[in-house]
Amino acid sequence: MSAVLHPHDHAHDDDHHDHHAPTGWRRWVFATNHKDIGTLYLLFSFTMLMIGGVLALLIRAELFQPGLQLVNPELFNQLTTMHGLIMVFGAIMPAFVGFANWMIPLQIGASDMAFARMNNFSFWLMIPAATMLVTSFFMPGGAPAAGWTLYAPLTLQMGPSMDAGIFAMHILGASSIMGSINIIVTILNMRAPGMTLMKMPMFCWTWLITAYLLIAVMPVLAGAITMTLTDRHFGTSFFNPAGGGDPVMYQHIFWFFGHPEVYIMILPAFGIISHIVPAFARKRLFGYASMVYATSSIAILSFIVWAHHMFTTGMPVTGQLFFMYATMLIAVPTAVKIFNWIATMWQGSMTFETPMLFAVGFIFVFTMGGFTGLILAVAPIDIQLQDTYYVVAHFHYVLVAGSLYAMFAGFYYWCPKWTGVMYNETRGKIHFWWSLIAFNVTFFPMHFLGLAGMPRRYADYPMQFADFNAIASVGAFAFGFAQVYFFFFIVLPAMMGKGEKASAKPWEAAEGLEWEVPSPAPFHTFETPPKLDITATRVIG
Repeated sequence: MSAVLHPHDHAHDDDHHDHHAPTGWRRWVFATNHKDIGTLYLLFSFTMLMIGGVLALLIRAELFQPGLQLVNPELFNQLTTMHGLIMVFGAIMPAFVGFANWMIPLQIGASDMAFARMNNFSFWLMIPAATMLVTSFFMPGGAPAAGWTLYAPLTLQMGPSMDAGIFAMHILGASSIMGSINIIVTILNMRAPGMTLMKMPMFCWTWLITAYLLIAVMPVLAGAITMTLTDRHFGTSFFNPAGGGDPVMYQHIFWFFGHPEVYIMILPAFGIISHIVPAFARKRLFGYASMVYATSSIAILSFIVWAHHMFTTGMPVTGQLFFMYATMLIAVPTAVKIFNWIATMWQGSMTFETPMLFAVGFIFVFTMGGFTGLILAVAPIDIQLQDTYYVVAHFHYVLVAGSLYAMFAGFYYWCPKWTGVMYNETRGKIHFWWSLIAFNVTFFPMHFLGLAGMPRRYADYPMQFADFNAIASVGAFAFGFAQVYFFFFIVLPAMMGKGEKASAKPWEAAEGLEWEVPSPAPFHTFETPPKLDITATRVIG
């Protein structure tokens, strides 16, 4: 753990930068400071978001009209597979780890993360893994084309890029596990004196639970893809029916990882929204304890719903009923959270700066995604909608409008603390409305395509699906350009320090220890643990 070497006042931190902070490339390559590593994660994830976005736009360009325009069906399947893998493992998960690195030590009054060098290692592991994923397009036979779920027996028939993909997933999984151990140890051992678990900020709670989920499920994915590897090269028949294996077993193992993974990608988002809504409603978070219990309930229930992805695999009716009811049950703790956010806003003195706009947009669009999930939980309906664009619409409502909107909200909320300058409010609002409208134009029509029976992962389609596909493709390009606008007109100026100087507490009603340090947050913070008022009910709403 970090020792107190040079206790000094935060105001004088800048005087000691030459002593504390390495400069130039060494600062980033050998980074052990949680803020630098958080920044690296966020920049890496945004880069992967852009790469995954380009693949998505190629998919939508092909689907703009019927017939084969740009790519052949084989390349189309490579694009859909790599888009999914890059977005899930390269964009969303690393971004939330970046938020965790930046904010958890600041929120709990710790000087740094518990294992600073492991923190560095877990970040740099991602670079070769991501490189292997992206460059698999240039390997013989092209990139993996089995879908992001990597179902057997397709994976047993892929070229050498499949092995590169499996290796990349192993490395990314190792990175996730190290990051999770770091987060758990930091939160449990390094909180400021007086900060009990039930006084901890919600973002720390959601990440603590997420980290346990990651440690539980990443080895399951590792097992599934290792069995795939041995089936491919070492003569085993785990998933190969010709040797007595069972492809459906792969689906069970994968989704036992995959469903908790869905909540791994949304729980930290819940934590971010639970900070922003109280700050701009100028009220304490309604039902703090129930939020903690709801988060824990979601995590536990996520382990017993995995086969709702498999209603069409010949599951017995008893199994279908169990997974149907278990899936519906998860709606209850999720609804508790949404109720609490709305109750927090109720009769609050609300203002709608960009973080709050994204938070309200998140609640609205995530709730829609939740309802379509509830519809898909009903086995007879799911059997009709399985592998159609209705499913594509559902999970993009949850992951894009869920995870991504929460990240945007978190960026705008904490950006003054990270950079020391305020972002441009007008540009932030343009980004929000542009993203919200373009997102809905892209994905809302997909519900109707799915209901009409259009299957996903097809490069061509009959004429009756043309209109909605054209609308979705136009919306996708608009959404993509909105994120380019975000980077060049909001992120870059903030990183270069252009803008109005931010005070230590730019949001008047924001609560938490991160607002007690200057903006930008000094390279070293809380070298002496802050003293908390032990009589207070909690540090933050």
